[in-house]
Amino acid sequence: MNADLEELYQSIILDQNRRPQNYRTMPEASAHADGVNPMCGDQLTVWLKMNGDVVEDVSFQGSGCAISKASASLMTQAVKGKTRAETVQLFDSFHGLVTGHADGAELGKLKAFSGVSRFPLRVKCATLAWHALKSALVDAGL
Repeated sequence: MNADLEELYQSIILDQNRRPQNYRTMPEASAHADGVNPMCGDQLTVWLKMNGDVVEDVSFQGSGCAISKASASLMTQAVKGKTRAETVQLFDSFHGLVTGHADGAELGKLKAFSGVSRFPLRVKCATLAWHALKSALVDAGL
C-alpha cells in the first residue's frame, strides 16, 4: 500500500473514532448484543432494529481503542438498509480483509482497516462490533 493511501485510511479511522456515527442506545431495538475484548479492555453493545429481513437501524455504544470504535461506526453505516444475507456477506468480506485473506475491494471506506492484518492482536479490536452484530442478528430470531 502506498504512503498516501495509508495516510488516507489512517485519517478515516481517526475521524470515525473522534466523531463516531450511530453512537447511541436504541430502546426500540429488536435485539442487542455485547462484545468484550479482554485482551485490551474494549467493550461495546450493538443494537439492531429489524424490519422483516432488513436492518432498519443499528447503533452502538461503549469504550475502546480507536480501531474498535471506528470499526463499529463504519459498520453501522455499512449495514443499514441491508438484508440479513447482505449483512452476513459484509461480515465475511470484512473478516477476510482484516485477517489478510481478501483484498476487500468491495468494502468502500471499510477498506481503511486493511492494515490491521499486519497486527494480529488488533484483528479482535476491528472485529469486535461485527461479532456483536452477528450475535444480535441471531438474537433477533433471524
